[in-house]
Amino acid sequence: MTDPAPADRPLTIMLVAAEASGDALGAGLARALKDRLGDGVRFVGVGGSKMAAEGIDSPFDITELSILGWIEGIRAYGRVKRRVAETAALAARERPDAVVLIDSWGFTIRVAKAIRAASPEIPLIKYVGPQVWASRPGRAKTLAASVDHLLALYAFDAPWFEREGLPTTVVGSAAVHTDFSGADPAGFRARHGLAPDQALLLVLPGSRPSEIARMTPVYEQAVARIRATRPGLAVAVIAAGSIAHDLRARLATWASDTIVVGEDEKHDAMRAATVALATSGTVSTELALAGAPMVIAYKIDGLSYALMKRLVTAKHVTLFNVAADQRIAPEFIQHEATPERLAEAVAALLDDPAKARDQTARQTAALDLMGRGGADPSGLAAEAVLRVVDGARRGLAARHPV
Repeated sequence: MTDPAPADRPLTIMLVAAEASGDALGAGLARALKDRLGDGVRFVGVGGSKMAAEGIDSPFDITELSILGWIEGIRAYGRVKRRVAETAALAARERPDAVVLIDSWGFTIRVAKAIRAASPEIPLIKYVGPQVWASRPGRAKTLAASVDHLLALYAFDAPWFEREGLPTTVVGSAAVHTDFSGADPAGFRARHGLAPDQALLLVLPGSRPSEIARMTPVYEQAVARIRATRPGLAVAVIAAGSIAHDLRARLATWASDTIVVGEDEKHDAMRAATVALATSGTVSTELALAGAPMVIAYKIDGLSYALMKRLVTAKHVTLFNVAADQRIAPEFIQHEATPERLAEAVAALLDDPAKARDQTARQTAALDLMGRGGADPSGLAAEAVLRVVDGARRGLAARHPV
């Protein structure tokens, strides 16, 4: 067991994120804690560029941990094991008042177990639980045995973990609270020479290197099919975050008039889009908030899919489809995600404005089921973290009275 942290230092919170989405959550949590404590809190941990902007220096580049599928996980096992050890060593060295492990189940559960073994006095908080409602419900029991508290994104998450005795706070999803008030769709169209009524297809290939490698060629073929009979269609692709350089290189084979969108124009493009074609992920929630009807696709490597298919019980993968318990946005998974089928689904929305409006309205209604309009998730998460820290300190004081 490590020695307790000095009482005269600021509250120290360790945040651990291994992917772009977790990096954004970690940055939001750090800001919310600083809003409450000012100089009374310091941060250490593992994260990406957004957490770095909040003063969290990561000991390694998290893009190497952006792993998708069981087969990729097996291939990366040695690398992951080394990074887990480094992260646990950081916790032992810094002696944080709490560790918040954000999303990325495969990596963070290993980190949780390593920290618990080396530094059992440190409270462990999981931010975003595994989607046990979709597959492998046994992970709820595993998590309950490994951490002290869960910050869940959705109300339908909580019962799965509370049944296993894991205290859970529903904080909501930051994606549902994405602010589009400053988005300028008309400005986006003007900057890129698009007419106000010109149809615009927005393509979002994903946020992980493996998604970019697997989905971009499929989307390129699908877009070519769609454009073949719609010469006036404009096409934009979002290339933002850690995958931007890789994606921009892959877009060199696309039509020369393809618009490449950076982080600074992402919200403008979402609001300007007539239809979106997107890789499954939290981006679907952002698109729904922006009012863009969409088609969702996803592929992983074949062996991983064959193994995963035996375990998946969910009827949908898109979160607002899950919340509404109906297929609002079309989903094309694995073998269904062909250029032909994606082109057909996108064309149906482009060619039938009434169908597109109806889907947009149902997407918007489903967002209410996901907590749209509630309190700020980062603020709720910060309050929950502080409660866990306070409870741990009171428990320590009770065990070791002065």
